[in-house]
Amino acid sequence: MEMNAEKILEVINKYRNDFGEQGIKAIDFPHNEKPASPEEILGHCRGMLDKMEVFIKEGRKEKAFRWLGFIQGCLWATGKYSSEDLKNHNRPDVEK
Repeated sequence: MEMNAEKILEVINKYRNDFGEQGIKAIDFPHNEKPASPEEILGHCRGMLDKMEVFIKEGRKEKAFRWLGFIQGCLWATGKYSSEDLKNHNRPDVEK
């Protein structure tokens, strides 16, 4: 089953809440620099979440999917979730 806009927004809210609980603040990281720490990586990801909501409202679901994939790759690479966890975040609730 394809992930729909409602499910993307659900995952965005999950990650926003997780970042908030971990004290990770949103940052607008310069695109021409390399991050120096996992905190910078995750701060950039948190900053992307609000923009993703705008993409959904504008009907730009494919761009939101790409950004979600980037964020989930960062979450895996920084040890926040396993690949199985991330896969389950994207599944419809009835498939979990």
